[in-house]
Amino acid sequence: MTGGVLAEGLSKRFDEFDALIGVDFAVPEGALVAMLGPNGAGKTTTIRILTTLLRADAGHATVAGYDVAKQPQLVRGAIGVTGQYAAVDEDLTGRENLVLVGRLCRMKKKAAQERAAALLEVFELTDAADRRLRTYSGGMRRRLDLGGSLMFAPEVLFLDEPTTGLDPRSRLDLWDVIVELKEAGTTIVLTTQYLEEADQLADTISVIDNGRIIEEGTADQLKDRIGGDVIDLRVHDREQLDEAVASLIREFKAAEADVAVDRDLGSVVVPVGGDGGGSAALVTAVRSLDAAGIRIDDLSLRRPSLDDVFLHLTGHAAEARVGAKKRRGRIPTSGVR
Repeated sequence: MTGGVLAEGLSKRFDEFDALIGVDFAVPEGALVAMLGPNGAGKTTTIRILTTLLRADAGHATVAGYDVAKQPQLVRGAIGVTGQYAAVDEDLTGRENLVLVGRLCRMKKKAAQERAAALLEVFELTDAADRRLRTYSGGMRRRLDLGGSLMFAPEVLFLDEPTTGLDPRSRLDLWDVIVELKEAGTTIVLTTQYLEEADQLADTISVIDNGRIIEEGTADQLKDRIGGDVIDLRVHDREQLDEAVASLIREFKAAEADVAVDRDLGSVVVPVGGDGGGSAALVTAVRSLDAAGIRIDDLSLRRPSLDDVFLHLTGHAAEARVGAKKRRGRIPTSGVR
């Protein structure tokens, strides 16, 4: 792979903690790949290694065709990075922050000013361009931070949980900008703990947990591995959760490994199969649970979601859910690489 991102056998240990254990990860040139996992799964450690901020204990990685360990300066010249926290100077205005980034990237002053003006318009920050950062909201800071990572139109863009902490509207606005970047040909590595974010944005998804990549594929491929419809229910008394699981497994002849149980929520998701779906599955579930004296608070029949996949693979739920919408705008692709 000459472009894009390739990692083979990445491992990293901090004292007694194995942050990464033999991670293999590939992002084709021009693709958007999401690394999905909970806090502490190893997402940020992977990004820090790929962006030359951290050295792996073992393994090999290339970014845009450059070896991250042997050619770190060339890697840095080809990438943009947006971390979990906005890397901005509160004593400067939005415009000054972007121009500063451009100048640090060795852009001519005029070129940096022109690029900054274009990005401020794209990220809908023109009206606030000459206000100091201390007056910006969290969403405005994140948009400016992303703008800073695009001052020199990078070949590969790393987004490490870029929407964490944003309100739903700001998150959706940022989603649309990310889509436009992908459509403009930028290779993007996105880490997230938001299931809908990965579902909406990514070409493929790598699920990471406890320092290992445990599953990969498109959102549809991951969902298809559960197969058919699923019954989703929540019991009233969590002490009856195991009994409910046993009853549903027996009725739908489901494999125990295919049933997702969240003990914190008191919920069960069980596949009912292609032939056992439809309204008949709901009737069967209600009769079975009622006969066992199990009271339920919620019951539904639906297609599998990425949440079901995540719960099935990791044994625990993801952090949050968000929606999606469409927006406008165009990312300027001119600039210094």
